[in-house]
Amino acid sequence: MSRGVVGILLAAGFARRFGSDKRLQRLTDGRAMAVVAAGQLLQAGVPVIAVVRPEDAELAELLATAGCEVVGAAAAQLGMGHSLAAGVAASPDAAGWLVALADMPRLQVASHRAVLAALHAGASLARSEHAGQAGHPVGFAARWREQLLALSGDAGARQLVQAGAAELMRCPVNDPGVLFDVDLPGDLA
Repeated sequence: MSRGVVGILLAAGFARRFGSDKRLQRLTDGRAMAVVAAGQLLQAGVPVIAVVRPEDAELAELLATAGCEVVGAAAAQLGMGHSLAAGVAASPDAAGWLVALADMPRLQVASHRAVLAALHAGASLARSEHAGQAGHPVGFAARWREQLLALSGDAGARQLVQAGAAELMRCPVNDPGVLFDVDLPGDLA
């Protein structure tokens, strides 16, 4: 029996451009950036699998305390595709996946819910967009399972979204946070 759509928080990156571990960067409310992103996804009403590197004990504990199931991606150093595949593999009974990034703390709960609603309405592929620009989260129905499990490298699911463009349901939202990811310390200003 399916457990419905599962949120996957990709939190196994290396933050090389940031200069330190941005996933643990404390925001103005004192919470780590990855925990804020996880909280937004959890508030959308889906169970969340947070994918981290196996050595990320501190982050794993923070995300588990926040309410996520935590999965280690052994091949995370090979790119985001491996991390996403690990999250999908950890949820074989899911009816679909709502994929979000740990470095997008300004993404609003309503944006997650818009993509989730598209999946519930029958979309096989859905993504948020703001002012005509594609953003996150991205939603995949279960029919994409095998392709998601086969992902590798650093492109993540970008090629799947491009290949499935005819099936893509765009979810316009009034949320610039769907476009905002933190790459450099100045991005938090």
